[in-house]
Amino acid sequence: MTNRLAAETSPYLLQHKDNPVHWWAWGPEALAEAQRTGKPILLSVGYAACHWCHVMAHESFENDATAAVMNELFVNIKVDREERPDIDAIYMAALHKLGQQGGWPLTMFLNLEARPFWGGTYFPPRPQWGRPAFVDVLKEVSRIHREEPEKIANNSSALTAAIAPGASAGDGPEVSDALIAGLAGKLVSIVDQERGGIRGAPKFPQWSFFWLLWRAGIRYGNRDALAAVETTLANICQGGIYDHLGGGFSRYSVDAQWLVPHFEKMLYDNALLIDLMTEVWRETKTPLFETRIAETVDWLEREMIADGGGFAASLDADSEGEEGKFYVWTADEVGDVLGAKDAAVFAAAYGVTPEGNFEGHTILNRLDAMALGTDEQETALRAMRAKLLARRTERIRPGWDDKVLADWNGLMIAALARASQVFDRPDWLALAKTAFEFVATRMTTGDRLHHASRLGRCSAPGTATDYANMIFAAIRLTEATLDPAYLEKARSWAATLETHHANGEGGYFTSADDTRDVIVRMCAATDDAVPNANATMVSNLAALASLTGEPSYLARAGEIVRAFAGDLARSPTGHTGLLAQALDVIAPQLVVLTANSNEAITPLRVALYQRSLPGAVELVNSDAAKKAPDIAALAGKPALP
Repeated sequence: MTNRLAAETSPYLLQHKDNPVHWWAWGPEALAEAQRTGKPILLSVGYAACHWCHVMAHESFENDATAAVMNELFVNIKVDREERPDIDAIYMAALHKLGQQGGWPLTMFLNLEARPFWGGTYFPPRPQWGRPAFVDVLKEVSRIHREEPEKIANNSSALTAAIAPGASAGDGPEVSDALIAGLAGKLVSIVDQERGGIRGAPKFPQWSFFWLLWRAGIRYGNRDALAAVETTLANICQGGIYDHLGGGFSRYSVDAQWLVPHFEKMLYDNALLIDLMTEVWRETKTPLFETRIAETVDWLEREMIADGGGFAASLDADSEGEEGKFYVWTADEVGDVLGAKDAAVFAAAYGVTPEGNFEGHTILNRLDAMALGTDEQETALRAMRAKLLARRTERIRPGWDDKVLADWNGLMIAALARASQVFDRPDWLALAKTAFEFVATRMTTGDRLHHASRLGRCSAPGTATDYANMIFAAIRLTEATLDPAYLEKARSWAATLETHHANGEGGYFTSADDTRDVIVRMCAATDDAVPNANATMVSNLAALASLTGEPSYLARAGEIVRAFAGDLARSPTGHTGLLAQALDVIAPQLVVLTANSNEAITPLRVALYQRSLPGAVELVNSDAAKKAPDIAALAGKPALP
């Protein structure tokens, strides 16, 4: 037996190719091995940028003695959660049903049919933090599997039944303006009024939550909801969760002040923050948001474009085996780069002190001020940051996960397409179009999307989230370019999603009907770090109805909302994304501007992009005198003389 990961393309799996553990990648061969040997399956799920995944790998998977126990007692399967989010979702749901808090690394134990019977997350090599030693867990789980098969059978059957989707339509409230306005008013009360974010620690950007607050604030005139979003974004932009030298946002903050990040940078977080800040800027004109958007797109272009023009997945939290080492500074280092006079100015602005704020080092932040300084001050600080960034490039960089994920690319393409219009940045639109072309050609077979691509190889079947987010991207590019080819692509993918993912009870299954290696097909609309496919499709279908004039799309969007009415009733705060997108069914918005020249349309365009219209489909046609593009929403709308 050997480790079989060397032939994989996933950077996360390749991180484990030299482990003494006899790892298998997920697939029929690994599952057949469990049947052949009668050994239970140890499923380990993580991702390349995950700090605690690295910790467990160093402590246990690279340890010969621990690996020997794993190899003797289990068929060991390693999964990249970003490459197979459908697999991760199944077993993470099982962990939650066990009453445990989720996280990665995910460590699950499965029977010979790949059904879960017990699990956890990180296990230390020795008992600590209230967690048992990993080897002790391995031995006890193996013993129970061998000596108490009835317990394994009962647990696996109960867990599998618990995670299978069930019908919930018809047993919940009608989603209405009154329901959404009332819930948004209550949600404001759990926001940290000083620092933003949901009160407590750790703090995540929670896009779905704050998108609902922003939409409700605009629609219902709830100024407290609007202020909660603005406060959250300002603190995120000024906190240590933001990379003040290189641009881009880390995944979350471990504290309540947004100071100390978990240093990994994920494509999806940055896409969602760009999109939300763009919409908020339209209403507030806050210079801080415009600046952070531009800096983050600069980072994206400089560091996150994979071969072929798609966007890479993530940057690691660790370098040289230490979390955050690439990003933090000492006062002496800053002084060495900038000189004493400029270092003093920089230290005052970015909280640099001799004692530091993170293990003797300083995480750069501007949390003492929620706004930018004067133009003169910002120009001086920009020059200082450039010098420090140049010095930082000499350090050993964090790992780069350059696989291209269709769903995360869809989010970034959509964000760039909208931001390019609002801020008049055709170069950002070019980035979006190139990435779209990559996914639409290199990650597509016929009418089917693949989920992941790296080194010219596609891996993993497309999920509902891939289709939903790429439809979103195609709709945004339709708005930005008026090219009907993007609209046709959105319609085609929507049809494919309907064919292979539709749930007869309503909504869409995560996995396609021909994805054979999942024990259940998940179907939910609950919030997650990445917007839920069912929530996104509500908005997508409403937009397609506006663009095509076909009411069947809007009817389907309403069906999805009603399908999850029971889930909404039981957990409204867990479905903020669905509620936010339901507003597009309650009140679809279509804005069409037409003129016969750029000169004539410019004041209209400026007026449009300086008012937040969350959820609106926005079409700006400056060439109406020649020929309206083949988009139904533009038909019969010539420019007035």
